[in-house]
Amino acid sequence: MLVKTYGAAVQGIDAILITIEVVVDRGSGFVMVGLPDTAVKESGDRVQSAIKQTGGSFPRSHVVVNMSPADVRKEGAAYDLPIAIGILAADGKIPAERLARFIIMGELSLDGSVLPIKGALPMAIMARSMGYKGMIVPQANATEAAVVNNLDVYGVDNLSQVIGFLKGEATIEPTVINTREEFAKATALSTLDFCDVKGQEHVKRALEVACAGGHNILMVGTPGSGKSMMAKRLPSILPPLTLAEALETTKIHSVAGKLKRGSMLMTQRPFRAPHHTISPVALVGGGTNPMPGEISLAHNGILFLDEFPEFSRGVLEVMRQPLEDRHISISRARYAIDYPAGFMLVASMNPCPCGYYNHPTKQCTCAPGQVQKYLNRISGPLLDRIDLQVEILPVAFEQMASLRPGESSAAIRERVIRARAIQTERFADEPEIHCNAQMDSRLLTRYARPDAEGLKRLEEVMTRYDMSARAYDRILKVARTIADLDGSPYVRTPHIYEAVNYRKLDRSSWGKTF
Repeated sequence: MLVKTYGAAVQGIDAILITIEVVVDRGSGFVMVGLPDTAVKESGDRVQSAIKQTGGSFPRSHVVVNMSPADVRKEGAAYDLPIAIGILAADGKIPAERLARFIIMGELSLDGSVLPIKGALPMAIMARSMGYKGMIVPQANATEAAVVNNLDVYGVDNLSQVIGFLKGEATIEPTVINTREEFAKATALSTLDFCDVKGQEHVKRALEVACAGGHNILMVGTPGSGKSMMAKRLPSILPPLTLAEALETTKIHSVAGKLKRGSMLMTQRPFRAPHHTISPVALVGGGTNPMPGEISLAHNGILFLDEFPEFSRGVLEVMRQPLEDRHISISRARYAIDYPAGFMLVASMNPCPCGYYNHPTKQCTCAPGQVQKYLNRISGPLLDRIDLQVEILPVAFEQMASLRPGESSAAIRERVIRARAIQTERFADEPEIHCNAQMDSRLLTRYARPDAEGLKRLEEVMTRYDMSARAYDRILKVARTIADLDGSPYVRTPHIYEAVNYRKLDRSSWGKTF
């Protein structure tokens, strides 16, 4: 008897339909075809044990399992459950009539328990788009999949539950979630607050500008000047995720298996801070079994790279294209996939190997040329892609000892949200543009053209420091954001002045008064 069950395979951050055909015929043996990987091939032993533990019997016949389309590689143990159900239906143990209504996915343990899987959310989105009535998934993934409306999601704990449900002997209530209502309730913010940061007002201003326009930023300062402390507080001033952004971000983390058990939508922007020993594949994604990398896990959020020059040159250079295109295309002999990578890069570094170049009280012990050599670990093209480059000096004792708290994250965030609202209205007819950092030359000409005095000032700076055309664009983008924070419809000279002062590392006189 031939029976079909239906599952899904994740490609990138989307899912495609997988049809699992099972035939139980005369003979003996178990054969699986359709480009399964090792984990899928091992499902025969897991399925056989799980069926026996539920009181059933594995067919003493020739079992053939075909997974189509045959040219798509099937990976992981999530096909255990649909394979088990297909075998039982082909053996006449459960009716096959209802199987066409459901996408079924789940890993089986030897005792018949159904274990969590990766990618339940994109699978649910695919199931609804293809008109399936419902989806049967592990209980741990039920709330994640139930985010998709107009789809009945049934969470199960073991194989016996699924068998009873399909035979009509047991009732499983679908998991119901009002996505918009639950998303609206999610108001939790970061527990870290900028009011804990003493002094460093110019740096906090630069971080506010960066968040208001979605700009990349590099902080250069001596050890203990507060670089990491401020970077970790950035999520507290970023604007809240929209529902569309939350769904997209959750899909990526679902595919990567990073969602917590029983979680629903991600309601806070991600903050990823990989160690400087990370490999290029771990950063951009890919691998034998392709997975999103750190730049994709930071999508719609922040990628924080501490000790920036300590990252290998190869790791840093692979970020150049994603920083411009906001997605990463990975092509290998066996696959080609795209992952979104619309992240805000926040990096920090010491000014020199000893860490005390330009320190007001401590002497730099680096040999001549070492400061520039240290900075040269970051290539010019990559540095050009960082909109703001800010120098941080140590906080004075009087500021550290002050009992007066700094400005709160809530107050800063309010200004950031207002500036983003202006940009949302400005780019209403540009579906691919969401903030000033994403503007191209056409939009810069339309929205960021400075007044005559500002243009003259910018020309002087560009000529004096031999800045690149990309640096010119970055200055205009940042100036546009400063104007938005100022509530100005036009980019004026003071906005250009401030934006120019956020390009510290473009100058041969870096570290000196400008």
